[in-house]
Amino acid sequence: MSLVIARPKSAEFGVAPVPETKSISRLRAAAQTCRACPLWKNATCAVFGEGPNSAKLIFVGEQPGDKEDRAGHPFVGPAGHLLDRALEAAGVDRDDCYITNAVKHFKWTPQGKRRLHAKPSAREVAACRPWFAAEMKAIAPRLVVCLGSTASQQVLGKPIKVTQARGEKLDSEFGVPALITVHPSSLLRAMGQPDAEEQFGRFVADLKRLRG
Repeated sequence: MSLVIARPKSAEFGVAPVPETKSISRLRAAAQTCRACPLWKNATCAVFGEGPNSAKLIFVGEQPGDKEDRAGHPFVGPAGHLLDRALEAAGVDRDDCYITNAVKHFKWTPQGKRRLHAKPSAREVAACRPWFAAEMKAIAPRLVVCLGSTASQQVLGKPIKVTQARGEKLDSEFGVPALITVHPSSLLRAMGQPDAEEQFGRFVADLKRLRG
C-alpha cells in the first residue's frame, strides 16, 4: 500500500509527520505533533482511531466533535452513542471494529459558549490523508465503512453523493471495498421528524450487511 503525501501549496499547509510504523500507539502519539493543516490551532488534541489491530472492519467518520475533542477518543459523543445503538441492533460488535475519522482535529466555529461543527475543506481532508493511509496499512481490514461524504472522499479519493451510492460496496484506493452509508449525526438531526425511526432502521439495515 503506497503512501501518497501531497506537498504544501501555502504556508498554512505542510506535510503530515507520519512515522514508518504499523504501531497504532506510535502513530497516535506522532499525530499530536501534526501541523499539516491549520486545524490543530483551535483543537484540544488530535483524536486518532481506536480498536483492535486485528479488526476486519474500519469505520470512518468525518472528524471528531466537541465531546471527542475534549475526551481524546473517537465517537464518544451523541453520534457515537447512536452508532452504538445501530451496531447492536445490526448484530455488529463495536469492540471488534476499528473506529476513526477522515480528519483528526475538530474544526469548529464559536456560538456563545458552544463550539459548533464546521465541515472540513477538501485541502484539510487531503492534509490528513497520510494518517488514514497509515491506519489502513497498520490494520489491513477486509472492509471500510464510510460514514458520510467526507469519509467517502477520504477513502475513495474523490467526492461522491452518499444518497446515490448508499448501501453500495465500491472499490477504494486502498485495495479493499468500501461500504457507503450515512453519518449517524444526520440521524440525530432527523430526531423528531415523522420518518426518524424509518431512517434509523435503514441505517441498521446498511450495517447488517457487515455481519460475517
